[in-house]
Amino acid sequence: MLRKIAVVLLEDVSLFEFGVVSEVFGIDRTDDGVPPFEFKVCAAEPGVPMSTSSSHSAVIAPYGLEEMEDADLIAVPATTWRHAYDERTLEALRRAEARGAILLTVCSGAFVLGAAGLLDGRPCTTHWRYAQQFEEQFPLAKLDADVLFVDDGNIITSAGTAAGIDACLHLVRRELGSAVATRIARRMVVPPQRDGGQRQYVEVPVPEQSGESLQPVLDWMVENLTVEHTVPALARQAQMSERTFARRFVAETGTTPLKWVTTQRVLRARTLLEQTRMGIEQIASESGFGTAALLRHHFRRVVGVPPQDYRRTFRTTA
Repeated sequence: MLRKIAVVLLEDVSLFEFGVVSEVFGIDRTDDGVPPFEFKVCAAEPGVPMSTSSSHSAVIAPYGLEEMEDADLIAVPATTWRHAYDERTLEALRRAEARGAILLTVCSGAFVLGAAGLLDGRPCTTHWRYAQQFEEQFPLAKLDADVLFVDDGNIITSAGTAAGIDACLHLVRRELGSAVATRIARRMVVPPQRDGGQRQYVEVPVPEQSGESLQPVLDWMVENLTVEHTVPALARQAQMSERTFARRFVAETGTTPLKWVTTQRVLRARTLLEQTRMGIEQIASESGFGTAALLRHHFRRVVGVPPQDYRRTFRTTA
């Protein structure tokens, strides 16, 4: 259960990434049914102004590192990547990980956990811009620079900027249920989840090329999940040749049409499991899988648990 959250700041902290964590966990939303959080901003030198990513501003952490000792979650916002960080902070993070606290980084905050030796042998991510430096500095870490965030149990790392929102909301969903995550997301005016599952690797949904978007076709596919989607049919829908469509689809979504629509069907099934009392066969039909066996196969592959277990967990939590 998430009750106490500590945000640890280091020099050159990024204001946006710090703000993301503060927005999700630092605002009282009990009037919206969100459990209260004890939110502490701490640093090795409390009360001392610290530099930020903006050259004309500074922040002051009112609490010391002792606030990390009993925190359920410790968040590390982005900071300038470098080869060495404050050893007092690194040691506090090591103690927190050893006792089972959840550690969450945003963007280049992963460098801090790497410097503490906490990412050796573990899957993780950071902003794609820093991937090469990260791999050179922490060769034992299992970096995946093509995802928005990585959930590896008690350590969650996220990519740049808005991916921190995805990671924070995912953690809320995992620990407190989908209803709480949705309430926070609604107040932030962001989607409660862009993709993923329990132990998830979320493919980057934003294309890195210019040109006309396939978004109308993607919207049509989501609205017609029960239809069999083939590349020839989708290419006609997009008014492209099959080869051009297939190439553009991978460039824009990072995956193939079959894998993409399968993930969308799993997301639809997950919503029905959370919000309805439909049986598994009906959910399989409504989400486009056709049979309960296919639903169970793909749901477990994407989310990590069978549909019934997922429903039991999230309906009870909600």
